[in-house]
Amino acid sequence: MRKYFPSLIFAAVTLVSLTMAALVYLATVEAARIKFQAVADDALNRIEGKVEFDLALLHATQAMFAAQKGEISRDQFRSFFGSLDVARNFSGLRGIGFLRFIETGKEDIVTRELKDSYGIDRQLFPDTTLQWRAPIVLFEPMSKASLDAMGFDMATDPLRKAAIEAAMASHGESRATGRVLLGQANDDAARQPGILVFSRVDRPDGEGSAPAGFLYVAFRTAELFQAALGKAPLLPVSVEVFDGTRGEDTLLFRSEAPPDPGFGDSFSVVRETSVAGRKWTINFRPSTVFVPPSPRTAPLMLGLFGLVLAGSIALVARYQQRAYEAASLLHETTEKSLLEKDLMLQEMKHRIKNLIARVLAMARQTAAGSKDVDEFSGSFSARLQAMAASQDMLTRSRWQKADLSELLRIELGQVFGKELPEGMTSGPSVELDETTTQALGLTFHELATNALKYGDGDNSVGGLKVEWHLNGHGKGRRLVLNWAERNGKGVSAPEKIGFGTKLIDMNITRELEGRIVRHYAQDGLRVEIDIPFHD
Repeated sequence: MRKYFPSLIFAAVTLVSLTMAALVYLATVEAARIKFQAVADDALNRIEGKVEFDLALLHATQAMFAAQKGEISRDQFRSFFGSLDVARNFSGLRGIGFLRFIETGKEDIVTRELKDSYGIDRQLFPDTTLQWRAPIVLFEPMSKASLDAMGFDMATDPLRKAAIEAAMASHGESRATGRVLLGQANDDAARQPGILVFSRVDRPDGEGSAPAGFLYVAFRTAELFQAALGKAPLLPVSVEVFDGTRGEDTLLFRSEAPPDPGFGDSFSVVRETSVAGRKWTINFRPSTVFVPPSPRTAPLMLGLFGLVLAGSIALVARYQQRAYEAASLLHETTEKSLLEKDLMLQEMKHRIKNLIARVLAMARQTAAGSKDVDEFSGSFSARLQAMAASQDMLTRSRWQKADLSELLRIELGQVFGKELPEGMTSGPSVELDETTTQALGLTFHELATNALKYGDGDNSVGGLKVEWHLNGHGKGRRLVLNWAERNGKGVSAPEKIGFGTKLIDMNITRELEGRIVRHYAQDGLRVEIDIPFHD
């Protein structure tokens, strides 16, 4: 579990960071949506305020007609219009006019009115099958186009007729048309979308249900909405206004500023408003200058920061894990070193004891075979020098690679002296690695020391024979070594196992992962050692 701890930390912190980034992203989007809804409501208020302000002009004109009992001359109407300063106060207003309401067949009334007011000798147009007519008799500001429109019967146009009838039934309330094209009929390029708003004017005597006529105002919707939305501060919205349902044939206005494609349909705000009895559908979308309350990059930066944080924490955890592993390895190595040191001390003590025993045995054996002191002194000194030389060679050599036969001769030479019988050791040439060399060197030393201690004195070396051979191939090769001690006394298994025997067993079975078998017989001791062999 500790091995995967840094990865688990990285995964957990990354998951938390990405979750937080997602929540921040959702909160950012929601905040931007709320902000834009407020902007859209502000734009709607501007549009409604502008329309109400402009329609107040119609109500003021209606009040002026009521004050004059419905009878206003062209000069009075022109003077009234001039006092309004329409160009500055009513952007988008194309003009104000008055329709005379008459029964069909009484067109002469309007013909005379046009003749008296404008000097126009013109019949009403176009022809109609309706029982009543609503021709234009007053209009300001006057232009050639508006002069040509004098006498035009608006009731002959279905859109205008519907709005006039609605105004007639409303008793004073204004009623608007749907989308109409304003401008000269013979110039399609100059015609622009607009609306007409009608308001009823009653007869001065109040007799009958028929009105005296209808006041109307004409608006170009592009100018109307641009005037409403163009006031400072500018709003970052793209606007589409439709008369009723959405469609190109009902489109009253579309902003020149395109919507920002970076904001999806979820940011589209649709509002409805009523203008003079008509329902308008207004679609607001963010323009390219709309700035969300929080940067769009905030969730991304938070996510990247979370990944960096997760990586940093995981890296620290990994370093801590390595430090813990290093501390554990150091502790393990220290304990192993202490064990090895203790074993080395035990081995040193044992070696010293064996060395002293060997020296004493050599002294006894040398004394037993010497005729006098001088002979004893010479022989004993020579053997001690041989032991010292061999021991010194073993101390200085690390035995990275050692020949098995040479190793046996050195170890046996330390115990029995340099003069070893011919044929005592036999076997193929075998190169041993350092571990095997050290383990077998100790083993040979102990076996030889025991042979000297418990053998037939000087005859021990004569009865000793060591043979070895290799079995198997490749990684399964094994070194088999036979140690045979022959004497006339016979040997039996010891009642107590000494340190030397334990050291031999530990070297063979634990250090070299081999096996050792001892055979105690009447003719002597035979030891078989079987260990893995690696080149």
